[in-house]
Amino acid sequence: MTREEFDAAIRADGYAVFCGVDEAGRGPLAGPVCAAAVILSPDNPIPGINDSKKLSEKKREQLFDVIRDKAVAYSIAFASVEEIERYNILQATFLAMTRAVEGLTVTPQLAAIDGNKVPPQLAVPGVSVVKGDALSASIGAASVLAKVSRDRLMLEMDKQYPQYDFAKHKGYGTAAHIEAIRTHGLSPIHRPSFLTKILGGEG
Repeated sequence: MTREEFDAAIRADGYAVFCGVDEAGRGPLAGPVCAAAVILSPDNPIPGINDSKKLSEKKREQLFDVIRDKAVAYSIAFASVEEIERYNILQATFLAMTRAVEGLTVTPQLAAIDGNKVPPQLAVPGVSVVKGDALSASIGAASVLAKVSRDRLMLEMDKQYPQYDFAKHKGYGTAAHIEAIRTHGLSPIHRPSFLTKILGGEG
């Protein structure tokens, strides 16, 4: 089954207008978590959509503009580092996903969420789709928008905090990033709760 056929099956189940939802940035040691929601048109398919992690940065950047041009509606939202610390990463991810769905200019009949959990705050019915970014064109499109949006934000953060080299690792826990944290301490966009084991009380 192709990604388009997967989406067609959801529409055939009575959800003619549904959105795919995915996130980027659950795992990094710094920066917000980002989510996107996308409603695609069955009459305007977008070739090349895939799980954003399986696409090159150049391909993601190209698809980002195509998805925004061709989508019936799309929305990109964040949950901040403060919210990650206050609620935990899962709840912050739910918050970002809920904001993305709420930000759509067209109300979907269903939200197809990548993963195995549905945000409880959603105002529309939701269904979880494990490995959804590889199965569904709509969820794959959302994964591209979320990944590119978060990466672009981390490039901006690199300008503010050049000592951490966010442009290279986007906040993920590479050896160089952890070494920079040990050298310079935490920046305002680091997630302290993610660093307690790594730093063992140093941070």
